[in-house]
Amino acid sequence: MSVIQLPVMQAATETAIAVVDERNWVLWTALKTGQVLLFVLSLALLVAALVLADRKIWAAVQMRRGPNVVGAFGLLQTIADALKFFFKEIVIPAGSDKFLFILAPVLGLIMAFAAWAVVPVAPGWVISDINIGVLYVLALSSLGVYGIIIGGWASNSKYPFMGALRSAAQMVSYEVSIGFIILTVIFLSGSMNLTTIVDTQGAGFWNWNMFRLNPTGDLGFWNWLIAPVMFYMGVLFFISALAETNRPPFDLPEAESELVAGYQVEYSSTPFLMFFFAEYVNIMLLSAMMTILFLGGWHAPINVSLPFGWQVLPFIWFFLKTAFLFFMFAMVKAIVPRYRYDQLMRLGWKVFLPTALAAVVIVSTVVVFASDKAV
Repeated sequence: MSVIQLPVMQAATETAIAVVDERNWVLWTALKTGQVLLFVLSLALLVAALVLADRKIWAAVQMRRGPNVVGAFGLLQTIADALKFFFKEIVIPAGSDKFLFILAPVLGLIMAFAAWAVVPVAPGWVISDINIGVLYVLALSSLGVYGIIIGGWASNSKYPFMGALRSAAQMVSYEVSIGFIILTVIFLSGSMNLTTIVDTQGAGFWNWNMFRLNPTGDLGFWNWLIAPVMFYMGVLFFISALAETNRPPFDLPEAESELVAGYQVEYSSTPFLMFFFAEYVNIMLLSAMMTILFLGGWHAPINVSLPFGWQVLPFIWFFLKTAFLFFMFAMVKAIVPRYRYDQLMRLGWKVFLPTALAAVVIVSTVVVFASDKAV
């Protein structure tokens, strides 16, 4: 083989490798895109089921039947409502900022869906398993409020604007408490990776952050000291999630008694559906986050033995816990009367924030002290 042929063969080899790498990249991108689309479709179908469940639970509390006409037992009622919204005319107020008016619900829906990218629903079942998953979820959930603010301002009406101002103040107030509550979980798990946080809560419900009842765990006897603190943090997280998603009894940004549906009063058709959709996606997100942070994620509460060596899939446990939390969301909506706005803000700043700060001090002190003892 001549010396002249060597560079030619090397160049041909590099070209072939580049072609293979490009094909692999295209295939990987196609698979990832398909995964994302399948996940979005699954969330959309789950939202339809949760809306129906929300209405059925509320009806059962009031001794009514709820939706029972469209489809068997009313199962297709939500899909019929969605189709109705899709085919209605989009009405944009004459004095509004038309671009921002349409951008607001789109922004809110994108932020709601994007936050799910780092949520693991089973071992390996996550779109992007990043090490700062907690920060990512907090950032995306915080950006979601901009959709509400922009929608209220762009409507060029007093009631939507007042609803947007209320929502901004309410969501910022309770996001502060949620941030401190999550800090206690980060201290206990030693990581901001959501998968790692779940992995530290395996082998029984007594290892879940909500209970911390295992005296032989990573903190030993000190688990008994922080057990009531973490249980209280779990309750605070649930109540703060109600305020964060504008759910009753904290639905003050859209209180029909004084704001006539608040920031979305000028919206109709598909834009209104997008706001509504984003709200339920956020409810599912916070239910899933509480499952991950406090209730052991996909881990079973106890070791369940089934015949023939069968096992309950981890995803099933995750789904059951998340569904139970959504059921609690629906029950609160049905039985708890609405707060006044001053009561809502006083609860957030004078009760939740100081107690969350105290919990951060207690948990961090115990973790550092226990670590020093172990060394």
